[in-house]
Amino acid sequence: MDASTQLSQLIASAKERGQAPFLLALLDAIQPIAPVLASGLLVAQPFLPLSRHQSALRELADLLDEPAGFAALRGSLAEEPE
Repeated sequence: MDASTQLSQLIASAKERGQAPFLLALLDAIQPIAPVLASGLLVAQPFLPLSRHQSALRELADLLDEPAGFAALRGSLAEEPE
C-alpha cells in the first residue's frame, strides 16, 4: 500500500468519525508554522509508535511542507463524504 493510499484512508476514517471539522481548525491554526512542523515530524518519525503508517506520516510531512500540498490536504478534509 503506498503512502497516498494510506493517507487517503486516514482522512476518510477521520471524516467518518466526524473529526474533519476539528482537523480543519487545527490545520488553520498551524498553517503559519506548517513547514517547521513538517520538519519536526520527519525528525520524530522513527520514534513514533505508528509503524504501520510510517509512509503516510512521510506523505503528511511532504504535504505540510509545501503551500500547494497544505491546500490539497485541507481540501481533501473539507470535501463532503461520498
